[in-house]
Amino acid sequence: MGRRPRDESDFRDRPGKRGSRPRTKIRPEHTDAVTGFVTGVDRGRYTLLVVDGTTDEGTVGDHATADDPARAGVRTRTIVAMKARELHRDRVVCGDRVDVVGDTSGDEGSLARIVRIQDRTATLRRTADDTDPYERIVVANADQLVIVTALAQPEPRIRMIDRCVVAAYDAGMDVTLCLTKADLADPTPLRELYEPLGVTVLVTRRDGGDGTAPRADAPDAGDDPLGPVRAQLEGKISVLVGHSGVGKSTLVNALVPDAARATGVVNAVTGRGRQTSTSAVALPLPDAAGWVIDTPGVRSFGLAHVEVEHLLAAFEDLAAVAVECPRGCTHAEDAPDCALDAWVAAGDDGTGEASQQVRAVRVESFRRVLAARTATV
Repeated sequence: MGRRPRDESDFRDRPGKRGSRPRTKIRPEHTDAVTGFVTGVDRGRYTLLVVDGTTDEGTVGDHATADDPARAGVRTRTIVAMKARELHRDRVVCGDRVDVVGDTSGDEGSLARIVRIQDRTATLRRTADDTDPYERIVVANADQLVIVTALAQPEPRIRMIDRCVVAAYDAGMDVTLCLTKADLADPTPLRELYEPLGVTVLVTRRDGGDGTAPRADAPDAGDDPLGPVRAQLEGKISVLVGHSGVGKSTLVNALVPDAARATGVVNAVTGRGRQTSTSAVALPLPDAAGWVIDTPGVRSFGLAHVEVEHLLAAFEDLAAVAVECPRGCTHAEDAPDCALDAWVAAGDDGTGEASQQVRAVRVESFRRVLAARTATV
């Protein structure tokens, strides 16, 4: 019996598996892609800056390239983009540099497409707690972490600060501690606690007609109320992290006058602030002096992703001594035969008690941060 004639019933609107070619795994190279700097993320839409002509050769941090929209002295335009399908499992965050194709005009209603995430120079991560296996990327490509902590209302949480320091050192970032509300409490104890860790400490106080505008608590502030703070941020991409109510958004609004970040008050009963920032956003400092990335207030900072070896590497002098430790040494205070204890006891070639005291402070500071790796916030 012969094959029947084909008619309309044989037409297939969508070919089946046998009637279609397998999808190729070769992706386009997107050689025409432009570099975008991610400044905001909102429900699957990404706000980016792309270069719109160069005006000089200024730089921001160590990330400047010829087509980097984050560097100083570059004319830019803002565009909106979405992720390409092949990036559905990859998270794009504030501070990322990405390759973008499609409509990069920035016109109203236009939508570009992110096809690649460029290599990150630094990645600040945290987990929900110390047992959570899932890492959350906070920001990418930042030069320094600025931990904003109030000296009162709410009270400073030392363990939280320690954990932020650990996360920053693990990410290869510099750390600055910004102590606010110095008009309410003495900053000296916290300064003495963190400067031995190599942390830069800045202090601000509330001063203004409404009693909330911050100014640097330093004799060299000059005409600029936040001069020392601006100097620390200049030429860098800085990410600000802190509890709700510590004055982080107030500080951002003072540094970037048109930021318009919402501010809240501290609950008199719980001593905690109300979260006002709902998403991370990168904001340019005036005169293209750098970038600040404001993040939502956090209540915990898990460190399940941090390896002890990475933390020790941030203390170069101690890392050189620790190579003499027995295999498997935890370097904790109760670790047997830890070379750090012998190093403290030896002093500095017999130069006296002062040198031994400096070493003891250094080791004690490291072990406090090490303990924060597994302690409860």
